[in-house]
Formats: sequence, C-alpha cells, structure tokens
Amino acid sequence: MKLALITGASKGIGRSTAITFANAGWDLLLLSRDLETMETLKEELSDTQSTINLVKCDLSNAYEIENSLKETIKKYGCPSVLINNAGCAFNGNLVEMSLEKWQEIIQINLTSVFQICSSIVPQMRKNGGLIINVSSHASYNAFPQWGAYCVSKSALSMFTKCLREEERSNSIRACTITLGSVNTPLWDSESIKSDFDRSSMLSSANVSKTILYMAEQSDSQIIEDLTLMPAGGVF
Repeated sequence: MKLALITGASKGIGRSTAITFANAGWDLLLLSRDLETMETLKEELSDTQSTINLVKCDLSNAYEIENSLKETIKKYGCPSVLINNAGCAFNGNLVEMSLEKWQEIIQINLTSVFQICSSIVPQMRKNGGLIINVSSHASYNAFPQWGAYCVSKSALSMFTKCLREEERSNSIRACTITLGSVNTPLWDSESIKSDFDRSSMLSSANVSKTILYMAEQSDSQIIEDLTLMPAGGVF
C-alpha cells in the first residue's frame, strides 16, 4: 500500500511534496491546521489517480494531536510512509525570547513529531514502514538569533537516530532529509528577518522530488540521512 501522511501540507515543502507524490501515484493523508488551503490543493490534484484525504490538526496544540491521529488511522488506515515536515522558526536571541515562543518552536518542530510517531509507529509495526523527518543544516551549525530552531532540529536528528535503532527489528526505517535554505513561505513570517535574495535557495519542488526518491527506496535499504544544499552555499 502506497499511502503517505504529510504534515504541514498546506504550503511550502509539504504542498510540493503532496503534488509530487500524487503525480507519482501515491495515496495521501494531508495534515495541516489550514483546512481551506488543503481543500484547494486537493481540488488541484483531482486529475491525478490518487486518493487524497485531509486531516485538520494544529500541531502547536499538544492536546489535539493524539486524538486526531487515532481518528485518522481508524478512518483511513496506517500510512506506509510518514513525512514529518511541519515546522516553524523565530529570529531572536535565545535568552531574550519568551518562554511561550520557545515552547511553541519546540512543540511544533520536535514534540509533535514524537507525538505523531507515538501514534503511528505501533500501527506501522504490523507491516513495516518509513519515517522521513525534515531537518535542517541548523541541526549541526550554530546560527545567531536562530538558537531555538537550531536546538529543535538538532534534537530531531537525534530523535530520528534513536527511533531508527529501536524500531529496526520491526521493519520500520527512520531517516532525515537535512536541508539548506529552501525558498518557502517560512521566510515571509512576521517573526523572521529575511531581507535578502532568496533566488538561489533550494526550491520546494526539487526538495519534494528528493523526498520521493527516499520514499521509493527498496524496503531492504535506507538512506539514513540525505543532505541537500543550495549550490551557492549557506544563506
């Protein structure tokens, strides 16, 4: 069964990945808090052969995730591929940011991945599966004013490695795609200072093609981490 669950599916990398997977014949579970935008995307993909179902869930709300995922699996089945793509960022010195903002970034970028995996992995064990966590080169580079984001992505990388070792015997593979700067709506957020040229960044479309490549590897092998950087270097 080629069924992929994609979080953060309403825009950016998630949206592009939904389009790429649908065109490649995958059935999809698209998750976002923005149901209206996902409905528009589903309409755009109506000429593909894919079955597309939408899941409205706000990953910043820790108490919403478990029930939402349980209901999703009960209704649509367990995905064979889980793509944890949703993320957020914030510009500001570490010790001057509010506790609320810190907790929001950790919740969306890290804890929600733990929560989603906690719901899906036990179901995945029946038939095996693949988890692709979208990470960043900020996971191993320190960028001033990006501290919370760096911390969240570094922890996500280690979470993925530990999950891979724990679930290897259950035929569940876990990996990261580690990205340099990608030209997405993230840079348009009010909390991000991005007054620079974005034309040389990675494109969401090319990133999504790489995610598909990882997803379509044989069950007998895994790309544990694939790092994709702009040819022009770091932004």
